[in-house]
Amino acid sequence: MEKTKKFILPESDIPHQWYNVVAEMINKPQPYLNPGTKEPIKAEDFYPLFSEELSRQELNQTDVWIDIPEEVREQYKIYRSTPLVRAYGLEKALDTPAHIYFKNESVSPVGSHKLNTALPQAYFNKMEGITNLTTETGAGQWGTALAFACKLFDLELAVYMVKISYEQKPYRRSLMQTWGAQVIPSPSMSTKSGRKIITENPQYQGSLGTAISEAIELATQTPNCKYALGSVLNHVSLHQTVIGLEAEKQMEMAGEYPDIIIGCFGGGSNFSGISFPFLRHKIKGEKNTRFIAAEPSSCPKLTRGKFRYDFGDQAGFTPLIPMYTLGSKFTPPNIHAGGLRYHGAGSIVSQLLKDDLIEAVNVDQLDSFEAGVLFAQTEGIIPAPESNHAIAATIKEALKAKEEGIAKTILFNLSGHGLVDMASYDQFLSGNLVNYSLSEETIAQSRDNE
Repeated sequence: MEKTKKFILPESDIPHQWYNVVAEMINKPQPYLNPGTKEPIKAEDFYPLFSEELSRQELNQTDVWIDIPEEVREQYKIYRSTPLVRAYGLEKALDTPAHIYFKNESVSPVGSHKLNTALPQAYFNKMEGITNLTTETGAGQWGTALAFACKLFDLELAVYMVKISYEQKPYRRSLMQTWGAQVIPSPSMSTKSGRKIITENPQYQGSLGTAISEAIELATQTPNCKYALGSVLNHVSLHQTVIGLEAEKQMEMAGEYPDIIIGCFGGGSNFSGISFPFLRHKIKGEKNTRFIAAEPSSCPKLTRGKFRYDFGDQAGFTPLIPMYTLGSKFTPPNIHAGGLRYHGAGSIVSQLLKDDLIEAVNVDQLDSFEAGVLFAQTEGIIPAPESNHAIAATIKEALKAKEEGIAKTILFNLSGHGLVDMASYDQFLSGNLVNYSLSEETIAQSRDNE
């Protein structure tokens, strides 16, 4: 029988609805809280920040399926469905009986999965008459995605890019500017929160928490402007479920069902996207798939964080979110996987981990790049540094299957390509990258003393 390597769905099978896992969770995530009153947040409390429709999606715990607007689905057709690929080359290199599949989100116009939520966020804001958006970005994948989406829907965009990534990844900045966005290194002198941070620590290289604070501050002070977020929040995870919904049908085409599903983890968007549609079968007792979130050892909120209410940003502008967190003022080391340098996890993923429905592992920076290089050599795709964490976790599980002599089926999400991250590969190949070790004292100081 001829080997089939790639599975692509017809245009008619691109999802017409997003999947809302919260509606089927036995234990719902705890509510967001107003930091002043400690009362649960209502949808209308989000209206000053987000479009009204996105605010309703954020707190929707009843509708299992939410319709994708046809205007958004038409834009999805630019690049969806994305391929499901059997990684025969990687399997051979590992000499494993495991069958390894990856969902290739790197084929989107912006090179990552982030466009799956950028398009609907831009659309819903445009439909409500908004003219300007602000956002933050770590490594730049989210900023580039929203810049492209805003250009498609004729919106102005200002992006606060974490300063270390602004310097490490100039071509991400160029992409955003090419699509018409204004890009500001964060922390900056353009906001009160940024000026405060720079005054206290002039050498500070930024974090996602800081960039979020600046973007929110600008949004609330600019007429006809809203804020957009690329991860963590429930409506972002909702939009990303197009990944797993397609993958379900594609795994059927391959004649297999995953025993293990893996995604890299920063705030939770791509992990949610690949896993939530499959997770519904585990919640219902129909399947017993393992779901593994792979985070960096240098920012280990799931594996070493604490479950509690915390702010989503450094300045305390957001509601209090129930999450696994390292503390909103945690400053992660300057690893090249900038999209994973976030102090907390989204409320849905945090509840799922708390309920032992998913697992988490952490990966050292050098191990992640070793995995990425092997994947590039066997499959021909240069992965984003973030995606390398999922690949490293996949390799570990495939080698475990070899030890056990079990032909497990593993699916991971290739969340993006690394073609504009080659400076990080240069550093790795020249031996200039290092691992960052965080002591328990360092983590506890940030996590417990706020």
